[in-house]
Amino acid sequence: MATVLICRRFPRLSRVTAFSTTAKCKAERESSRSDQKKEENPDTANTGTESTATIQLLNPLDYRVLYNPSAYAKSRAASQQHAARNGGQALGDAFTSPGTTQVWHRVGSASSQALPPLRNALPEPKCKPLLEQTTSALLSTVQTKEEAEKLKAEMHDSKEDPRVFQKGRPEYRALSYDKSEPVETLPLEEGDSILRSVAACEDSQSPGTLTDYFCKLSRLPAEQHAAVLSQPTFNTLCHSAVKTIRLFSTSDLIDVLKSCVRLVVPPTHPLLNACESEFCRRVWDMDLDQLLLVADCWRCLERSVPSYLSILFSYANMHWKDLTLPQFVQLLYIIGEGRRSPADLTQKVESMILKHLDSFTLEEVGAVCLGLFKSLSDISDHVMRKIADRVSLQMEEMSTYALVNVLKMLRYARMDHLPLLKELGKVIPARIPTTNIQGIMHITLTCSSLHYFDEGIMAAVATSLPSKVTYCRSKDAAKFLWSFGCLDYEPPNEEEFYSSLIEQMHRKLHEFRKFPEHLLTGLLGLAFVKRFPEELIDYALRYEFVQKTRGSKYELEKDLFTLSKSVEIECPSYQGNRLPPQLYQEITEMVLHFAEQEIYVRPEIVEAASLLEKMLGGPEYVKNHMILPHARSSDLEVHLATDGRPIPFNLKDLVADKKLKEIGVSLTDELMTQLIQGRPNGQSAMEVGNGTRIPSQERGEEAQMPRMGDRAALPAGALITGTRLQTEPKSGHSLEPPPSLTLNQRSGGVKLAIQVSNRNHYCHYSKRLLGLHCLKRRQLRQLGYVVVELPFWEWFPLLKRTRLEKLSYLHYKVFDPALLTRAA
Repeated sequence: MATVLICRRFPRLSRVTAFSTTAKCKAERESSRSDQKKEENPDTANTGTESTATIQLLNPLDYRVLYNPSAYAKSRAASQQHAARNGGQALGDAFTSPGTTQVWHRVGSASSQALPPLRNALPEPKCKPLLEQTTSALLSTVQTKEEAEKLKAEMHDSKEDPRVFQKGRPEYRALSYDKSEPVETLPLEEGDSILRSVAACEDSQSPGTLTDYFCKLSRLPAEQHAAVLSQPTFNTLCHSAVKTIRLFSTSDLIDVLKSCVRLVVPPTHPLLNACESEFCRRVWDMDLDQLLLVADCWRCLERSVPSYLSILFSYANMHWKDLTLPQFVQLLYIIGEGRRSPADLTQKVESMILKHLDSFTLEEVGAVCLGLFKSLSDISDHVMRKIADRVSLQMEEMSTYALVNVLKMLRYARMDHLPLLKELGKVIPARIPTTNIQGIMHITLTCSSLHYFDEGIMAAVATSLPSKVTYCRSKDAAKFLWSFGCLDYEPPNEEEFYSSLIEQMHRKLHEFRKFPEHLLTGLLGLAFVKRFPEELIDYALRYEFVQKTRGSKYELEKDLFTLSKSVEIECPSYQGNRLPPQLYQEITEMVLHFAEQEIYVRPEIVEAASLLEKMLGGPEYVKNHMILPHARSSDLEVHLATDGRPIPFNLKDLVADKKLKEIGVSLTDELMTQLIQGRPNGQSAMEVGNGTRIPSQERGEEAQMPRMGDRAALPAGALITGTRLQTEPKSGHSLEPPPSLTLNQRSGGVKLAIQVSNRNHYCHYSKRLLGLHCLKRRQLRQLGYVVVELPFWEWFPLLKRTRLEKLSYLHYKVFDPALLTRAA
């Protein structure tokens, strides 16, 4: 376990825990050429002899943490980290090594005597299945059986795991390729004999004989398959099959394809090109079981076949009424693996789900949800709620993998199904320690995406994650940081939790070049909880990285803006890269334009701004804008003097309103009494001050205060005041800044940042503020503002009440005695 020395401790909201790992070794004195090599090879950049690192904090309060990795570098955890790093690199290499097209070699019969025996041929590692390569590389570095078992448990097989549902019904044997089906292994001599026969009679074999050859070669020991593929005579066999492919029966052609799956033929092999073309030609002469089986084989071969799938979906659409339950689930699996959703099948899919929902096994429910999620299929709330209803009743019996697939779709549908989420809080915490890291990530991300906070789930994740952190991809680490920051949750083991994830972000830095969105996601999650790792921030704000984000399919400019401005406000000692002013201006204009179109005009904000203007004396006393554009929500800004007198400051809006007649409302003692007690003697309109009238209310309104039982009921004594606040503008009002405005800071006045919140600012079913809004309010206070909230559970019900009730509520909020005391 990492040794952490805390030199100074501060309360949570005033702490900035920012980690910056800086090597203290000879590497600092190496030449720029060596530095360049390290940049190109991040996995080897820190393999020197350094034993210590300094955690540098970006904190104006001088909070410091010293971190010593040597405390655990020699432990068993080190071997796990080394294994995970090697495995991650192996995985990346495997994905970036494109398959090469095979060249046909014609071998005469005279050469058959020179063929090497299969038993002496060395298999080529690159022909192994991807997961097998990765697992082998990782297992070679682990030292104990326990570590090996843990590693296997953490490995997610993206090809085999989604197929678990196929084991639930015997009908799937005709629809899918069963890798676990026992196959009689042939001796090596049989393979030698077949290849000699191919070389001797390459142009004279019938399609049936060729099929038999493929089937027999695929039944050789698995460790010899790579050697078979490397033999020139195998190319000859494939060439013969391609030449006569139209003479093959459909069943023989399917057997050839299944043999290719067992042999792990590269997806770009010319034989597969010919098979795909032939199957596309034959689709309408095949039955649905055969079509689904062929599609399943393509998936096993990891070959993209969009043309074949398009024809398959058309066929299924025409024969929709004949689909059986297993055929439907297998079709949804194929749709998901193909990553495309046929638009003309959407309604039919929903109807079929409802038809079979009670008959699905729980694994099939998970498979259906995964297929919908992967294909980005839109689904109605009604259907999603029906699925969630069933899962919430049977969650204990459901596998974690199937449950996670349901959560993915629930997240995509943006459905906060409370019974399911509550049941999740009961079932999933105990499963977290035995769930692999990607499953845990999806569980955590579902909670944060749906703004649902369950401390039991989050604490279980935080407890288990440090020991699993080296299995995190860059995406996983980023999503964990985002989720915890979004829900503003710092767990009991927060230092261990956050330091382990930040270290993993450093280890995965090379991955962020390809996926820049993940780095920004993680850094924003950290910023929400006031943690700013200097080196990662400096990397994210460098010119080259910013250019990568601008070329991303995601809109990352706002994230860069939020991060950079947050660092500017909360970390004044930061000396690293920053966004250029031109980009600041560009993003600010984009954000403000969006706010004018979508935020400032929201009814709850417009009503509050309008009533505040009436109450305070005009538009110059209130400004509806974004004080912090990078925080992406609006504020109603009001300035008060120490005696509670409103101070005009919004001259821009005053000029815009100059053509309107200046009408003010004097909030006299008489008016305040009427606001509290209602209209005296049935008065139709209240006369106040020098004759100024409150505009007529809507027909049928009653001027009464909220009742004690109302959700919007105000605190006792809300309107008790001993002062008369004259808010009517005086005649001859000048557009020059008044003395009170210029002397505001010296006179100790208070600047209010009034927040008109809504449900999206909070966790669902709670009054727990989300991370972005915690960040905003923290920064407002740091800039000298007093945050005043009109919480949605109070303000929204008042929108349907009388004008006087709303004015009464706003008066209490703005002229809260506590605020005036603070200003004084």
